[in-house]
This record gives sequence, C-alpha cells and structure tokens, in this order.
Amino acid sequence: MASSRIAAARRLVIKAGSALITNNGQGLDLAAIDEWARQIAELRKAGKQVILVSSGAIACGMQRLGWRKRPHAVHELQAAAAVGQMGLVQVYERAFAQYSLHTAQVLLTHDDLADRKRYLNARSTLNTLLRFGVVPIVNENDTVVTDEIKFGDNDTLGALVANLVEADCLIILTDQQGLFTADPRKDGTATLIAEARAGLPALEAMAGGAGTHIARGGMITKVIAAKRAAGSGAHTVIADGREPDVIVRLARGEALGTLLISETPPLTARKQWLADHLQLNGRLILDSGAINALREGKSLLPIGVVTVRGNFERGAAVACVTDDGHEIARGLINYGSSDSRRIARRASQEIESILGYIEEPEMIHRDNLILT
Repeated sequence: MASSRIAAARRLVIKAGSALITNNGQGLDLAAIDEWARQIAELRKAGKQVILVSSGAIACGMQRLGWRKRPHAVHELQAAAAVGQMGLVQVYERAFAQYSLHTAQVLLTHDDLADRKRYLNARSTLNTLLRFGVVPIVNENDTVVTDEIKFGDNDTLGALVANLVEADCLIILTDQQGLFTADPRKDGTATLIAEARAGLPALEAMAGGAGTHIARGGMITKVIAAKRAAGSGAHTVIADGREPDVIVRLARGEALGTLLISETPPLTARKQWLADHLQLNGRLILDSGAINALREGKSLLPIGVVTVRGNFERGAAVACVTDDGHEIARGLINYGSSDSRRIARRASQEIESILGYIEEPEMIHRDNLILT
C-alpha cells in the first residue's frame, strides 16, 4: 500500500499554510495550532523527527495592524512580518510547552540555501536541533527579503527544507481536501486524486490557479513543491489541515488527501547529485587506512588525510585521491582548505584545540561522500 511509505517515514517536514494558521485571515487559530502541537508530540513519542514549516507571520501582522488587504510594497510586507512573527513564535512556544517540547525559530532566505556555506550551516543547525529533540519552526525571513531572494511561497520553502535535511516525507496542510482533477469550487465533476507520481506534467495543469488574499500560493505551488521534494527522494502528501487527527492518521499510514510519490530512493538521489552535478574544488590525498575506511562505508577523518590541495570553503566538493592521483571518492568537506591543512594527520579530538572550534569530527561525513 502506497500510504505505508508515509507510515515508514522517520523524518517529516510538515508545512502549514497561512489560511489555516490564521483562520482565513481572522487571526491566529490557537485551537488549530494547539491541535497540531498535540499531534506532533505524538509523532515525537513514536520516535519520529518533525520540522514544522509555518506560514502566517505576514498574515498575523496584518491582523495585528488592522490591515484587511495584503500590501504590495516590500517594506510594508516586512513590517507586517516583523510584527506578526512575534505573535507566531509566542503561540508555538506555548503550544508545544504543554507537551514538554522545546521549539526553535529558524528563519531562512533563498540566499541561505543558495550559498554553499550557509546551506551547510542551516543543515547542521537543523540536524542538531532534531538530535536534541527540539521541534524547529521554520519560516521565510520576511523581515529582510527583497524580490530577488523570496522563496515565493512557503510550499517551496517546505520542499527546500525537506531536501536540506533529507526528510522522508513532506506533508502540506492546506484548507482543501487535496488535489482534484479540476477546481472543485468551479467544477462539480472534479474528483480527488488519491495518488500520483510527483512531477507528472498533467498535475500542474490540474492544479492551475492562484491562492487567496492571505496566502501567496495555491495548489500549483504545492504540486511544484512535491516535484522538488521528490528530487531528493521525499514523498509528499497534500491534505486538509482541519481533518481530525490528520497528522497522526497520515503517520499511521491512513490514506488521506493526495499522495505524490517520489520514485527516487533518498540515498540514490543524494549520491547521484554528488556524483554528477558538482565541480570539484580541491583534492585530499589519503593514506591507505583512510582509503580502506572509505571503501568500508565509513566517514573520512582528518587523521587519514596526508595532503590538502587547492583553495576552497567549507561545503565545497573535493576529490579523495591516492598518493598517485587516482580518485577513489568525492564529497562535501566540513572545513575550508586553510583549516583542513591545519587538522590533517590529526585526531578528531584535537580539532577544537587546534582551530578553536569544531564543526564536525569528520573531514567528510559518509552521508556526503560517494565512491567513484
């Protein structure tokens, strides 16, 4: 059963839209947020990791400022976001505290994920928060965005976060039952699409249409987000956020809404990306012990690096080579070239004393490395 793929998911990104969070612009829907917090707490007890991507800052700010129409001027949108984010964070903190869960506010812009170093920093932060049992609340940093760096909608942000943390599943909660063959508000013959392959061109045609005056997205942005998430192996569910126990029921494998399936296994997607789509910025010459460790599926530790060649920043793609120049692997390095040279041939426990800080104990983690 296809929905069992969602039940098997261990790491989920859940995106809730503005119309849901603000009850169609009437103000923050405290009861709905409390209910989602309760359901996410159940998933946490079941051993699942959850990141919540939340819209609503601008909509909340509009309500607080008494604005009925979404402004067009960027500085007014930024002001609304600044006012609204305060209320949004307070509500989430209170809602999750009822279940003894800590939350963390993470605000991102497109630049954060386009820049390789900031991308890795965001990834490390989110992974660390999940490891500590914290529920990250992610939103676009609307207080500083300009037209050039907007994600465009939080459906896209949800997909990018799913890719960033290699989530198994993206759940998009909306005010609609799911994706229909046509707009059910205009066509009485429209039927719900229970399951389809993410990225099918026909889906975008069916999903055409704009969002509301509160939200920027519509069903089309959700279909495109599912296609983007599928590239890293994540399945997507589009479901009605007002459906009772919707998150828990989906996590148990119940068929709700529209399931858009990724046909790319997560590991395959990431390894293929590493193998085919990165320019190599440097070379690490390894000793025989490190070479054997990589071939056994282990991470690359600094002690196994004999020489560092090239100039690169943290997060760059580098080649791992033998002393005669034969490439055996490539991956994303956790330290820039200068720091890599300083810790080469040294034990991981010495990194902090040498550099004054530690990013990771590995030079390249096995998840960011592929044999060639």
